[in-house]
Amino acid sequence: MFGYVTIAPDALPKDRSDRYRAFYCGLCRTLRLRHGGLSRITLSYDLTFLYILLNSLYEPQETLGLEHCALHPVAGRNYIYSEAAEYCADMNVALSYHKCMDNWQDDRSFISRGEAALLNKAYQRVCGKYPEKCLAIEKCLQQISALEKAGDDSLDGAANLTAQMLGVIYRYKEKDYWADTLGQMGQGLGRFIYLMDAYEDLPADLRKGRYNPLAAHHQREDYETFVFQSLTMLIAECTEAFETLPVVQDADLLRNILYGGCWMRYRALQKRRDKNKPAVVKEGTA
Repeated sequence: MFGYVTIAPDALPKDRSDRYRAFYCGLCRTLRLRHGGLSRITLSYDLTFLYILLNSLYEPQETLGLEHCALHPVAGRNYIYSEAAEYCADMNVALSYHKCMDNWQDDRSFISRGEAALLNKAYQRVCGKYPEKCLAIEKCLQQISALEKAGDDSLDGAANLTAQMLGVIYRYKEKDYWADTLGQMGQGLGRFIYLMDAYEDLPADLRKGRYNPLAAHHQREDYETFVFQSLTMLIAECTEAFETLPVVQDADLLRNILYGGCWMRYRALQKRRDKNKPAVVKEGTA
């Protein structure tokens, strides 16, 4: 999973950070109950965001509780459960399974192949319930892989396929009044995630000679401005759709993620690169 869609914790009071954590733990608990303990390796911030979004929009009945687990055997952790958690847990498994298989087919990663084998039974259950969504995920990842192998340097091709994939996942209820708006959110977020991932991976990809659509742009004088403006435009597609939804409960968490948390890794990269830049010695001071 990508891991870009998380909170900006410093901008939240403790009680709100705790509520976010309760959603995260609720999704982890739901994964275990629906698909077994091993499925928790798929737990992601990305699907936690979708869980909070759907829970806020549809306002299903919540169950609050405290549970002890292997990671927190003594104090335990608070969790929030609603029916939206079940859908997000299923999509978490489907995305992770296909991502592992994609890594195996592209890079012959035995770790990814092993993870896919562990998820196979869980994935088959999800596929039986959501065959069209699972097929859409598979086709999008296959087409992204084909574009990458062909060396397509267009930023739009693979980004639009990622957008299509998340757009399908975000459509919680296909015939629902809010399905199109949720789909637009997923599409905007998908494009943002793809470009952000490419931006973060570019230095390593250049060193190792791997495909990256930004490789054709990184020598531009305005490269950093180009990337920042592109990311801003893409996340705006998501936030504009979000602001039309009648969300009240946990709207502060959702805005924290969309306007702050999604940029956490970007800001961290900027700080790291600024720190590694050689110092400029002014004339006459050496």
